[in-house]
Amino acid sequence: MIFKTRLKTFSAQAVELLLTALDEDDRIGDASGLPATLAAPCTQATIEDNYALCLQLWEQGFTRRELRALVRKVLRGATLTEAEGMRYKSIRARFKHLRFAQRLYRRQHDSTRLFKLITVFLGHFQDGFRYGNDQTLRLYGTLLTVLLSRPLWALMRCTLRHTRLDNLPGFMRHCQQQMHELRTLSMKPQLTGSEFHDVRKIISQQVSYYDTLRSLYPADRQAYQTSRFLANINGLMGQRHDGMVADKLAGRRHYDTPDALDAAISQQLRLLTEHASQGLVPV
Repeated sequence: MIFKTRLKTFSAQAVELLLTALDEDDRIGDASGLPATLAAPCTQATIEDNYALCLQLWEQGFTRRELRALVRKVLRGATLTEAEGMRYKSIRARFKHLRFAQRLYRRQHDSTRLFKLITVFLGHFQDGFRYGNDQTLRLYGTLLTVLLSRPLWALMRCTLRHTRLDNLPGFMRHCQQQMHELRTLSMKPQLTGSEFHDVRKIISQQVSYYDTLRSLYPADRQAYQTSRFLANINGLMGQRHDGMVADKLAGRRHYDTPDALDAAISQQLRLLTEHASQGLVPV
């Protein structure tokens, strides 16, 4: 399927529910377990509706000019206010969620190139001002001011609205491949930084699927419970990743140095892959 200009539009309530889910998608503490029954079966309509809601969330609520102004303020050496910092984080969350949607639902299972670059650079730029690394700030801030220009923004928005989505068998095959990769990596005694990042990408994509699903179908308690379970893993891995990035920028430890997964993360990953192999979660 190729989306045309007119996309399905969802209610403000669905968008607000998705924003709430994004606020919780790395919250630690809700490890009550996975549901004993499946969430609503995924259909072709689920794929199309999920992508449309993710795109609607990205398109609404901020402007290119606003984001570019935040980047330029930091580049000038000013410090973002607390409200501006939260705003930047919220905008970046919308980028990340749509990038996960592209990886999940597009036929290529990857982001469009320009959108991918901006999303990655937003993360590096945030690391720069979070950890006080001026070299990182200057590099990625300069790149972002170019990529956030009006012509490139229009081109990017066009590609987002006209993209080929995968069919249901292809989507399910992609998710099964992810679970196989997750199972293989989680069984290794140590992971490099790149392998750890690969595990986190899979978890982030899966939590994004259930975040969107629970927003479209608020009565689906299985989707909500799976979303919260995955968010706990995502939060634990996020804490670990923050430490890895801080060590890298401070020159204390190379990012790709092999290390064992924390016991809490390993336990939750094993539970997830066991449920997936038994067909208790639809991924």
